[in-house]
Amino acid sequence: MSRPRWSRVPAVIARWLLGTGLVTWRYLWETTPLYRGGECRGDDQDRPPQLPPEAVDDRVQRAEDGYGPLFHRSFRVRIAEARIDAGRLIEQVCRDFERFVPTEVVSIDADGLRGQGLDVADELVVEMPGPWNGPVRVVHRDARSLHLVTLHGHMEAGQVHFRARGEDGLLVFEIELWARAGSRLVHLLYAHLRLAKEVQLNMWVRFCLSAVAASGGRLMDGVHIATRWLDPPGTKCVTPTGDEPGESTRGTGNQLPGRRAL
Repeated sequence: MSRPRWSRVPAVIARWLLGTGLVTWRYLWETTPLYRGGECRGDDQDRPPQLPPEAVDDRVQRAEDGYGPLFHRSFRVRIAEARIDAGRLIEQVCRDFERFVPTEVVSIDADGLRGQGLDVADELVVEMPGPWNGPVRVVHRDARSLHLVTLHGHMEAGQVHFRARGEDGLLVFEIELWARAGSRLVHLLYAHLRLAKEVQLNMWVRFCLSAVAASGGRLMDGVHIATRWLDPPGTKCVTPTGDEPGESTRGTGNQLPGRRAL
């Protein structure tokens, strides 16, 4: 599942050439506030959770199989006046995952899913611009969360966890990731040229905003983003290219300079 069908190759190329430009334009003019805690060094609590033994086989691409620093990131939104609860929101994510991603540059190949949508052991491919796709497998699903692990061929090596909950009368939706670059090339693009990093940030911000729309409520105070990182074993402690801790960003809607992202 790590490669697109040959019949879909023209669509993937067109999405890469045309969609990336559209996403970049929308991102530069985005008015949604982005609140970032900056990048800071993490500790053992930032390591990914243990995977269920039955979910791990020779196709799974765990964080320890990747390259470079381990990044622990979270994207969170608070939603007021939601028309559905946390369980219904996660159900929608599982039933219609493609609805939540930026379809200008991303499509989902998830043939053969059952009526309830994504469930444990199901696999899907996130087809993205560039020389890679994003095959993942479901390792856990419950009423309020969905947990995926990357498979070989993915640009990242690690896990992603979607969850929703009620909190102080609001609906909270969060995406939590633990990942290293899946290859040396992606490590170069992510840690030094920042290209893959920008693509990832745009995708997960858009996912959060789609969750707000699916809930029927309104975004309270922007998208909150946090990043912590750990050096790979046996390397010197070198701060990866990124923003200084404590910096925050707010979309202006009419200013192009100064728009930086984690």
